[in-house]
Amino acid sequence: MDGHRGGRPSTEEHGGELAEDDAVRALLLLMPRIVSRFKRLPVPEELQALALAPRHLSLLSYLLFDGPASVNDLATRLEVAPTTVSLLVGELSRKGVLERREDETDRRRRIVSITEAHRPTISRWLARGADAWRQVLTGLSPAERALLLTSLRAYEEAMAEEAEEAEEESAEADRADEAGEHGAKAS
Repeated sequence: MDGHRGGRPSTEEHGGELAEDDAVRALLLLMPRIVSRFKRLPVPEELQALALAPRHLSLLSYLLFDGPASVNDLATRLEVAPTTVSLLVGELSRKGVLERREDETDRRRRIVSITEAHRPTISRWLARGADAWRQVLTGLSPAERALLLTSLRAYEEAMAEEAEEAEEESAEADRADEAGEHGAKAS
């Protein structure tokens, strides 16, 4: 056998090992399919009018699975600035998805939670992804789960760095083009 089933490298045929290039190839093919499947998850009818974007999903996931939290706690978990979370919370509060209430132990803090009216629908919607992850993660050891998560985070960080470098190169090329145009006009 050539170690591939249906064009996919098989780790079973290689004692659970996969060459780096085979793994990269498999992931380059797999990631767009994962993203595509995620995008095709239908937004429940009750939520469609709210125009929820991907940026809202992480926030809603934390609130659904971890319960009410302060804006600062959410910012820490989401790894973004508190002002970003505050804007998202404000937007979703105006739409009636989230509510803010005073923290009983610290009246200066506001606690954010999903409204009872939207909690069941959001729970059903996000449960699909959570169930799929549980199905995958159940068969892994805690160390394998940690490795998977670490690898996905490292990939996301590497892609962010690549995007920054591409933007910088594009800006430099634009400046060079502009300088060339100004030089040609001056001649």
